[in-house]
Amino acid sequence: MRMRLYRAMLFALALPPATLLCQAGPGTVPAGTPLTITVERNTPMRAGEPVSGRLLYPIYVDNRLLLAEGTVVSGEVVALHSDHGRRVRAIMGGDFTPFHTPVVHFTGIELADGRMLPFASGTTADGAPVYRAVAPAAAKGGLVRRRFNEGLDAARSDIALYITPGKEDRLLQFVYGRLPYHPQRIEKGTSWIVETTDSVEVPAQAAPPVVPQQPAVRKPRLWEERVEPAAAPNNTGAWIVQANLEDALSSESSSKGQAIHAVVAEPIFNANHTLAVPQGATLVGAVTRAKPARRFGRTGVLSFSFSQLVLPDTETQTVETRLTGADTAEQIALNSEGQAQAKPQDKISVPFLLSVLASRPLDQDRGRAGAAGQNGRNGIGGAAGLGLVGTVVGLAGGSPYVAAGIGYWGAARAFYYRWIARGQKVAFAKDTRIVVETTPRRSAPIKPDKTAY
Repeated sequence: MRMRLYRAMLFALALPPATLLCQAGPGTVPAGTPLTITVERNTPMRAGEPVSGRLLYPIYVDNRLLLAEGTVVSGEVVALHSDHGRRVRAIMGGDFTPFHTPVVHFTGIELADGRMLPFASGTTADGAPVYRAVAPAAAKGGLVRRRFNEGLDAARSDIALYITPGKEDRLLQFVYGRLPYHPQRIEKGTSWIVETTDSVEVPAQAAPPVVPQQPAVRKPRLWEERVEPAAAPNNTGAWIVQANLEDALSSESSSKGQAIHAVVAEPIFNANHTLAVPQGATLVGAVTRAKPARRFGRTGVLSFSFSQLVLPDTETQTVETRLTGADTAEQIALNSEGQAQAKPQDKISVPFLLSVLASRPLDQDRGRAGAAGQNGRNGIGGAAGLGLVGTVVGLAGGSPYVAAGIGYWGAARAFYYRWIARGQKVAFAKDTRIVVETTPRRSAPIKPDKTAY
């Protein structure tokens, strides 16, 4: 009996620390903390429309988790700005929709237990899907092999549009895009980066359960892009550091030697629970190469690295880093050295397909069905150039040359944007999440905060 009582007392004494381990917070999110919010469903684009999103990354303060990844954040569309450039390009393709960019204001954080935390932030209008780029292993082969892999990646992207989940919705949006007017929406996956303008008091809350990720065991299909797994610490003890860029970078405006900074967003602990890299430490580096995008589809190139790790209350450490991942609004590709460039696009199949469709009205051989068959071919040729508008003109005009001319206009536009126009730039917005691999620090580990883990 006495032994049972002794065990019960030990369990009661051990219970509070275990409870603390299963909690996040309490704490204060300071003003200026970046929050990356992504919406998980399509939302109508109109002023006053509620917007519900989730945190794309967890928020740590003083090396403690305060807001878990996936925390719900609510707001609303407060205004619509005209997207003039997109509207002009759409009109040239027969789409007269007045495109807009939504201005969104996020005001509330919903905790797991249903409590709502109001917070203040600025409005943002630069919502865009987040594309995760991961540096692959060192490429094998020479220039021809690399160009072949780039073309293969572009072909995989085209194939994936038609067979991966969500293809029905993409087909519907493609049909909408051929209409002279269609409704707009905030696409699922659109993300914004907002900064808190005031501090936010976060109460203690239950930490989310840790779900182990199961590695994929199946062989990738042909149409699936070659995505390398996230880099892991190697046998030299290198750390994989998650950080937010403090400086906006672009292949168009940045210059070689430009100083850059990034703030460590998540703490890194050693195997014995000592703190290796604290949240809030600063990486200091410089741009090593910046090449702007040029005509004839030549894309921009940008690379940077960090050479110093500034730790709080500790001397600055010299480090060597390599960019291994980045989440950006533009589709970019990283090479094995961490250099970023625009993701290659398919320059052949789309212009070729449109050219074939445009030539259909001129195909009058082999005694095909008379007027009905010719009208059908005229409609196909017109659709290749101006969508539904081109189809109507092709059917009403009756002239195969007019219909073919409209179709070749569409093929010429596709050729121009892929082969002649300026290529895509490489840009990293302020607070962009990056992943860098650092060499081991040759210093004594920082003593951890007992409440940090």
